Amino acid sequence: MARSNPGLLLGLLLLRLTWCLAVDGGGVEEGGGVFPVVVSTWPFREAVRAAWDVVKTGGAGGSAVDAVVAGCSACEELRCDGTVGPGGSPDENGETTLDALIMNGKTMEIGAVAAMRYVKDAIMAAKLVMEHTGHTLLVGEKATSFAISMGLAGPTDLSSPESIEKWSNWRQNNCQPNFWKNVAPAGNCGPYHPINIPKDPVKSAVWEDQGITCQEWLQNDNLLEPTSSHFNSVNRHNHDTISMAVIDKMGHVAVGTSTNGATFKIPGRVGDGPIPGSSAYGDDEVGACGATGDGDIMMRFLPCYQVVESMRLGMEPRDAAVDAISRIARKYPDFVGAVFAINKKGVHAGACHGWTFQYSVRNSSMQDVEVITVTP
Repeated sequence: MARSNPGLLLGLLLLRLTWCLAVDGGGVEEGGGVFPVVVSTWPFREAVRAAWDVVKTGGAGGSAVDAVVAGCSACEELRCDGTVGPGGSPDENGETTLDALIMNGKTMEIGAVAAMRYVKDAIMAAKLVMEHTGHTLLVGEKATSFAISMGLAGPTDLSSPESIEKWSNWRQNNCQPNFWKNVAPAGNCGPYHPINIPKDPVKSAVWEDQGITCQEWLQNDNLLEPTSSHFNSVNRHNHDTISMAVIDKMGHVAVGTSTNGATFKIPGRVGDGPIPGSSAYGDDEVGACGATGDGDIMMRFLPCYQVVESMRLGMEPRDAAVDAISRIARKYPDFVGAVFAINKKGVHAGACHGWTFQYSVRNSSMQDVEVITVTP
């Protein structure tokens, strides 16, 4: 048997030790990615900086989860584009409500709140759901009660002078555009009624007594067409989300979202923001995704879950992002939306449909946040 070479064995041991320190200690550059890394929808530079300040600190750095909370909280405070945090996107009643989600890609734990009233710290409320309950999603006034009971400030009026003015102007415009379809009266504020002929004979008699019939509704052209025909101005100022992904120095992934939803939404509407796999999804073993756009359409396809699972099967981030968006566009050619994808190596890309999309990135090779533009 050949004798071992002590020098060769020592060299191999040192090489393995160096590799392990690089992987476990962070600062790894592989395939274009340098950890830690923060990615966010849109040019929300201050939000990315806030997350970066958390995740870059100390020996091991702050956790990915804490960085996501810091980043989304900054956007809530700044009311990014008027679509995140309090003071924006009034519903049909003029009220602002909030949705948020946080996901830990190491444990796959998720916390979310939806249609939450009177509490402005949506992402913090979502984190409390994740850390202090066995549930995933709390909604409405019960989400409000939970958040306040756990120490968040409230109740607080989430409206602002700007949101009330926007709502008042919309009311003066006969509540147009809106999200109703197949109802009457069209072209005016509600209450609305379905155009289907009621099967209940009592209701039919009442409607006849009031001199209203479905035939008259149709003759008067009171039928609202599908939403896309009436609310065709989806943009980042009325229909948007901050979706953020962070990979920390230890390689752990977290994602989060925060939004005040679609402007003039029907009260009670919940979009894709607090829905796992739709607005965001992350897994330490694979990477992460964030989405923005027409949530009512996008949540039907769970695009971020699709992106992460495509990357798990070997797709590069760009191909996975394009594939997820293409799946939606084949069914809804007029939809507006975008996703970013980042794999566990830190390689990132984006894809969009119906608008020009921008996402923000910061990693340890950059001096500051960089904004990347993606065209359809």
